[in-house]
Amino acid sequence: MIHITLPDGSVKQFEAGVTPMEVAKSISEGLARNVISARFNGETVETVTPLTTDGSLVLYTFRDDEGKKAFWHSSSHVMAQAIQELYPGSKLTIGPAIDNGFYYDVDFGEHAISENDFKKIEDKMLEIARGKHDFSMRSATKKEALELYKKENNPFKVELIENLEDGTITFCDHDTFTDLCRGGHIPNTGIIKAVKLMNVAGAYWRGDENNPQLTRIYGISFPKQKDLKEYLELLEEAKKRDHRKLGKELELFTFSSKVGQGLPLWLPKGAALRSRLEDFLKKAQQKAGYEMVISPHIGSKELYVTSGHYAKYGEDSFQAIKTPNEGEEFMLKPMNCPHHCEMYNSKPWSYRDLPKRFAEFGTVYRYEQSGELHGLSRVRGFTQDDAHIFCTPDQLDAEFKNVIDLVMYVFGNLGFEDFTTQVSIRDPKKPEKYIGDVENWEKAENAIISAAKDKGLNYVIEEGEAAFYGPKLDFMVKDALGRSWQLGTIQVDYNLPERFELSYTGADNESHRPVMIHRAPFGSMERFVAILLEHTGGNLPLWLMPDQAIVLSLSEKYENYAKKVSNVLENHEIRALADHRSETMGKKIREAEINKIPYMLIVGETEEQNGTVSVRKHGGEDLGEMSGEAFAKLIHDEVQSTVKQFNH
Repeated sequence: MIHITLPDGSVKQFEAGVTPMEVAKSISEGLARNVISARFNGETVETVTPLTTDGSLVLYTFRDDEGKKAFWHSSSHVMAQAIQELYPGSKLTIGPAIDNGFYYDVDFGEHAISENDFKKIEDKMLEIARGKHDFSMRSATKKEALELYKKENNPFKVELIENLEDGTITFCDHDTFTDLCRGGHIPNTGIIKAVKLMNVAGAYWRGDENNPQLTRIYGISFPKQKDLKEYLELLEEAKKRDHRKLGKELELFTFSSKVGQGLPLWLPKGAALRSRLEDFLKKAQQKAGYEMVISPHIGSKELYVTSGHYAKYGEDSFQAIKTPNEGEEFMLKPMNCPHHCEMYNSKPWSYRDLPKRFAEFGTVYRYEQSGELHGLSRVRGFTQDDAHIFCTPDQLDAEFKNVIDLVMYVFGNLGFEDFTTQVSIRDPKKPEKYIGDVENWEKAENAIISAAKDKGLNYVIEEGEAAFYGPKLDFMVKDALGRSWQLGTIQVDYNLPERFELSYTGADNESHRPVMIHRAPFGSMERFVAILLEHTGGNLPLWLMPDQAIVLSLSEKYENYAKKVSNVLENHEIRALADHRSETMGKKIREAEINKIPYMLIVGETEEQNGTVSVRKHGGEDLGEMSGEAFAKLIHDEVQSTVKQFNH
């Protein structure tokens, strides 16, 4: 008999050889109908894998990320089979699950594939799926695997197998199809009920432009047709909310090929939006005891060698800038933290002086690949709302919790209410990825987990996701469309203080190392604005809107009165436009709606006589007539009700 521990902590006893599916059936038939994947003792297993030892079992359905991964990975196998049957001679390479669906890279040889072929491939996939073929894993020797793909004249699979160790090679079979695979599948093809191929693109084998170019087909699949319909509707809504589209319509930012790829240009309205976000955080930081600092956009290469950033990120940075002085090299700043370490080092400190909290809206530069650039969400130059706290080990817990409070304050004021947290720790199997000793890493990881528990955060622990110099707490936010984004991060760092030889004098009059906390509630201003635009669909909180109101005069006759109204609004520090054009009121309102202006103040003969304005909200709600003063109060009351003060 073996003992299986379930996620709720309960332990069930079974005969050795029981499968995850049989465990699911012992819990409920309903669960068994929905289980599609499993994990045993931290390893992905099939639902029919015999369990022969005591261990922890997690069962996944399509609602779980791991379940989706198995579902989409299995779907890529079905797509590969459909491609081979429809296009004989095609050579398969790799076909993983991704965040939204799956893809397969294929050498189609003489066949030219376009979106016109999608329907044919989809139909073939559904035909295969209806056969309810079981997915079955089997082991193979390296010799057997090589013989199979040499016989098929597939150099890509041969190359993959040559890099594998004998005894570790497995295949997955279903129907008449077999593929080199590590595992992680749904029980059978029949669970796949809806399929949609999304797009086709070119991709170099193994991402190297010196290798052959392949055809990459992206797809997505679901266990119900209804799920696919909802997903496609969500995609349409996402297109409307695309921050690149909204940024252009609202005149917030632009890009120029002459300036350079991935270098955003903030237009007046966008610059004002950024400034308001910065002011919002600066006020909260001031209350929390932060001091603003400014560091240059470049630094000596030696600075980043000392910090370890050059060794870890040198390839992703812009090349060093050489000066006329021999051996003198500078780099565009990839991180703010080394500069802040040197600021701390500018004078001696006592334990009585700590914590020191240095904050900066610091612009940094990373050489992202051109294919990875995406609007504001992936750029080469971006501004971090960075801060670094230097504290004693005894102060670490309180300081870390105070930063959590600050992040929660930011989220609460900007409408991000649905979030989880992730404790990102090192991968103990890959020590070469990190700097510093194990003891300091363990202290830092335990400090984060303790703070997350004490603050009642809903968190998960993810191995291998830490920064190279320390573990971190990442905030994963869901937007209005249910998409998850990593926003805001807090890191505990014992390593940079060592590398920069930071110190303070303790109560014992001896020299000690401070602990360093890195934090950025927004992350980067660029990415945060992109996510905020897509979350709100461009209907930003009133206090952030570039234009809060627009005065629309019925005709040019009322222009003077409209100007008086505008002056009243200006005196009350309300951001307002005026439209006195000789256009129809219908057209003016439509344009104001497109520009997402929250309030429209319509003025004509009646309003001029009564000294009032007729107020219309974005979206069509009529608020009736009121004085300019009354409207100003309405705006101020709304702003005050939505922006809570940071009480530290």
